[in-house]
Amino acid sequence: MFEGPLSESILKRAREKKLLEIALHDLRSFGLGQYHQIDDSPYGGGAGMVMRADAVVPAIESVEKKPHRIYFSPRGKRLTQERVEELSKKDHLLLLCGHYEGVDQRVIDGWIDEEISIGDYVLTGGELPAMVLIDALARQLPGVLGKDESAAEESFSAALDRKKEYPHYTRPEDFRGMKVPEVLLSGNHKEIEKWRKSQLH
Repeated sequence: MFEGPLSESILKRAREKKLLEIALHDLRSFGLGQYHQIDDSPYGGGAGMVMRADAVVPAIESVEKKPHRIYFSPRGKRLTQERVEELSKKDHLLLLCGHYEGVDQRVIDGWIDEEISIGDYVLTGGELPAMVLIDALARQLPGVLGKDESAAEESFSAALDRKKEYPHYTRPEDFRGMKVPEVLLSGNHKEIEKWRKSQLH
């Protein structure tokens, strides 16, 4: 699942330049028994399967560096740009992607530092939220984007008071009767800055 997003465009270039290092670990290699089982039926009954602590914890403990450990869950705290900026300052992150009904609560209680949610909906697994976080984090790393100010002045950034970004325009000046606002053509940087601030919401 990770191969597409991690081997295209900005993330691909960031990895090639060694600005971002990503290591994928297959939980199945820590699975139990002949079939490398990593999940089982929940105690107390109910639909779905739960990922086993005795398969997941050895996988977490196999990571030598001391990472900040994140588990993706609808119960987690909502991911924000401010949190992305904070996480981008950490040297190593471990992202645990749940599946089925999730992981045994004992894994979360003993081996996870933070639960994160990317929205109030349920997905089939934690892989997509992990990719969302990786993409958001990569934009914060120096050298990943063309200009450092590209990340500094984006929607929800501190530079924009955590508001949504102003509209952008480029050539042509007139497209099917829809014109670029005059102020952006004026060359008056003070007025342009004022207009941009007025567009934040």
